[in-house]
Amino acid sequence: MRTTRKGLTMPARGAAVLAAIAVGAAGCSSQKAFEVSELCGRKVDSALVAPFLPEGGTLKVDDGISAPEQPRCQVYVDGKLSLYVRGNVEKPDVDLLKATERSMRRLGNPAPANGIGDGATIADHGAMTVQACTYKGAKSQYVLEIDGVDNPKDITERREALVKLLRAHLPVIMAAEGCRP
Repeated sequence: MRTTRKGLTMPARGAAVLAAIAVGAAGCSSQKAFEVSELCGRKVDSALVAPFLPEGGTLKVDDGISAPEQPRCQVYVDGKLSLYVRGNVEKPDVDLLKATERSMRRLGNPAPANGIGDGATIADHGAMTVQACTYKGAKSQYVLEIDGVDNPKDITERREALVKLLRAHLPVIMAAEGCRP
């Protein structure tokens, strides 16, 4: 058998390379793609949540911070916040998009988004939408906010994913809270 400079035969060297690849692949296998089909106790299309979740070893969905009229949930991957969803039933006499303009700026480059509720703002790391509704017989408005978002890494993709999630989840969460458009 032919030997290499390191004293390994060619077949042994090939086996060592294959073993290193197998160990590397096994190390990567601890990373998994996660599926979340419920946010704040409400069904959601897992494909709409998937873009916000990096691959990782552990997933934790904490919706124990919710209260009536105020669903809240946080999604963590490997202990890092990946998605924070908040809903609120509010009085109708406040322009919440205007009132929260400053906090939306902290999320990066806020811009209006059409076709979501009565108005929406999409930023680089979060979004917000408002929809007029009737809650317990009184005129109200429902506010859905999402932040803590760093995935997808491409900001344009992230903003598009936020629009899709807001558009789909707003009517679901409003109906669950009893806030009828």
